[in-house]
Amino acid sequence: MNVEHNLSPKDISQQFITMLKDWIPSNSSIAIAVQNTYIYFHSGHQNIHLEVGQQVQPGSIAEKVLNTKKRTDAILDNSLFDIPYYGIGYPIHIQDVPAALVVVLPSTFSVQKLEPFQFLTGKQDEDWNPVAIEKISHIESLQKKTWFYVEGEQFKTSITLKELQMRLPSFFIRIHRSYIVNIHFIKKMSRDLTSNFIVTLKDGSELPVSQSYINTLRNALEF
Repeated sequence: MNVEHNLSPKDISQQFITMLKDWIPSNSSIAIAVQNTYIYFHSGHQNIHLEVGQQVQPGSIAEKVLNTKKRTDAILDNSLFDIPYYGIGYPIHIQDVPAALVVVLPSTFSVQKLEPFQFLTGKQDEDWNPVAIEKISHIESLQKKTWFYVEGEQFKTSITLKELQMRLPSFFIRIHRSYIVNIHFIKKMSRDLTSNFIVTLKDGSELPVSQSYINTLRNALEF
């Protein structure tokens, strides 16, 4: 995502709030680094000391993201803060300059990861249908309900997109606050007349890609 330099730190944080609020706990900390310098920091409840203008330290997640331009996550003991922490870093752009968005959580957060779903059970009419996860083309949140699609058929599930994002296999990607897509069903990515990205599935369905998730899609599919 491109963010203008003349935006205030508060404005910058708002550019990413749609993406972050879907999965981070309220006691998370958020840092943004550009050209080896932190330009924004919001502290959660951890005893973390970081100031705007501070240099990115060697070995930190921010440094790894800036160097590799790829999503990075790790538990690090002392590369940035005085306490162990779990961090996830995302590559972003600010006025076409590579930057890093880092979300920091306590180190105990990441150790226990839930097993990914092998199937979802969806309701269609009055029937409940278990469906193998790899057969699902995409998942949609619509009118406060969650729907998944299999060969053009629509099924309803009680599991929210937020919960699904934590339990789906890696070949599912969040592309919008309302959509998660199975990359095996993507036919192409293109821009519409307003230059917004659109994902076209093999069945012809077109799904919008929001600015908050475009880097996630780019990194996953390397385009």
